[in-house]
Amino acid sequence: MSAPKSSIVTEAPRPHPSEESNMSVYLDHAATTPMHPLAIAAYAEALGTVGNPSSIHSAGQNAKRVLEEARERVAATLGCEPIEVVFTSGGTESVNLAIKGLWWARQSDRPRPRLLVPAGEHHATVDAVEWLERSEGAVVTWIPLDELGRVRVDALADALDEHDDVALVSLLWANNEVGTMQPVDEVVALAAAHGVPVHSDAVAAYGQVPIDFAASGLAALSVSAHKIGGPIGIGALVLSRTATVVPLIHGGGQQRQVRSGTQDAPAAVAFAVAAEQPHGAYEPLRDRLISGVLASVPGAVLRGDPVDRLPGNAHVTFEGCEGDSLLFLLDAAGVSVSTGSACQAGIPEPSHVLLAMGLSADAARGALRMTVGHTSTVADVDALLAALPDAVARAGRAGYADRAPALGAR
Repeated sequence: MSAPKSSIVTEAPRPHPSEESNMSVYLDHAATTPMHPLAIAAYAEALGTVGNPSSIHSAGQNAKRVLEEARERVAATLGCEPIEVVFTSGGTESVNLAIKGLWWARQSDRPRPRLLVPAGEHHATVDAVEWLERSEGAVVTWIPLDELGRVRVDALADALDEHDDVALVSLLWANNEVGTMQPVDEVVALAAAHGVPVHSDAVAAYGQVPIDFAASGLAALSVSAHKIGGPIGIGALVLSRTATVVPLIHGGGQQRQVRSGTQDAPAAVAFAVAAEQPHGAYEPLRDRLISGVLASVPGAVLRGDPVDRLPGNAHVTFEGCEGDSLLFLLDAAGVSVSTGSACQAGIPEPSHVLLAMGLSADAARGALRMTVGHTSTVADVDALLAALPDAVARAGRAGYADRAPALGAR
């Protein structure tokens, strides 16, 4: 008698070739990068830790030990002392705490309403300083960028010489859209000569380039875990021992009374593990991507500094295209990228960074930011390069959203 057929599937069905061609390719690591497997494992294990780190019983003290060990490990990756690491909910909170907290603290002995901020900052900075301007009487002086997206140091020097009411300077370590590295050392030296503290948003740079907070001379620096393979929902403000901020959150006095609230020890552990992983050796893939795009798409232009840029960043504009159309078409082909531009009320807006670099509104609208990370492969880059020419051709036929036929027109 023959044996009954088994219902157990012993071999996974092979995907149809069309399914293989549409497998997901993720090239938006600057937005968030997949959580590192070691960080996931550490997170899961740490979730079993019982106790509030502020409690004095043994369970609480064990949780505090886990938390403080994680703080030490994160500090080691940033070149700072553990006590200078203030855990936050992410990069946006860190930026807000630095900018608002430093600005408020600088008003304690005499009015210093002015903030000096480059024109192409992340919206966490832009929105924070504009809120201070509307609600607190701050005065914002926007410092221009050059054509590569780098802050004009000469213009900053002029602003520092001209005004004696500057509360602080805030700038990106590297531009989050076009990837250009910023002259942080020069800015800190200029500001120090005027007794002005400097904050840097290093969310895009952390894990991509070395950061040494102690050597930088900064008063404060913001980072986020989910950009480096850690969990979403935790970041850090590195605050110098000599810097003073007025806190945004009150109620417990944790973390030098800078940020009250029960601290997330498991997330801090996962953050530390992610921070310790090798990062930043992305140039070969990035360069393959950039050279392939420029070779295969006429009219494509690399934006940002071609050399002194983040190792994982490729930011390109495509003539006659809407960036959102390109994003949609590439997504339909299984490739995830970003435009890097703001979208308000469903209306595509040109990138404020590209406008600050001197591009026209039309040129700025055709932007894509493609970023590689720790899971990226040559096959990922080649899949993008295979899908891109057709996407650009179709987006070009569709034209701009406010003056063209529907995207599906052929």
